[in-house]
Amino acid sequence: MKKQFLVIGLGRFGSSITKTLIQNGHEVLAVDKNEQNVQDMASIATHALQADCTDEGVLRELGVSNFTHGIVAIGDDLQASILTTVLLKELNVPKVTAKARNEMHGKVLSKVGADHVVYPERDMGIRLGNQLSSDTLIDYIELSPDYNLAEILAPPAMNGKSLKELHIRAKYGCTIMAIKKGHHINVSPKADDAIHTGDILLIIGSNEDIRQLENDYERV
Repeated sequence: MKKQFLVIGLGRFGSSITKTLIQNGHEVLAVDKNEQNVQDMASIATHALQADCTDEGVLRELGVSNFTHGIVAIGDDLQASILTTVLLKELNVPKVTAKARNEMHGKVLSKVGADHVVYPERDMGIRLGNQLSSDTLIDYIELSPDYNLAEILAPPAMNGKSLKELHIRAKYGCTIMAIKKGHHINVSPKADDAIHTGDILLIIGSNEDIRQLENDYERV
């Protein structure tokens, strides 16, 4: 279903969001104070405008309340980020997602009404750090501060063993949601399904439990 997004701030983060939303078939009004940033997005976004979104009058002229979702992707200007978030909520934008530079900035954004706060630099650092720390972790998605959905390369010690034999859930409290074998994905695998070297396991569990599972099998 096509949605209407307002993206304010067209640096690397805002530009990436704009491109992805357009590729997914949505409409995007992309706005930035910097003329060059706007020109770069002019051929990609549904509409691209140069404007100062800390000005309530400008936001009213843009008709921001008609958008289903506002994304405040302003980078270094924390004051502009916070003020824009406040104005979007006061102008009845149903959902506002705001980019935070650090924890304190994020707390302020939440206090002034942001429905969702993201930390792209922090999250990418955590993601890369976890990948570099493990020989088996391919990728993961943080579902909450405590739980991840992780892609793990099946270690040799699991080769030829069924889920029933491995007792992953009983031992670690983790659940194998799917097994990727080349281009084939076995979703909701059964207890008798076997794992082989080279398979990719999609596992959900707490950070600590997934880490313990990896450590145990790296030692085998």
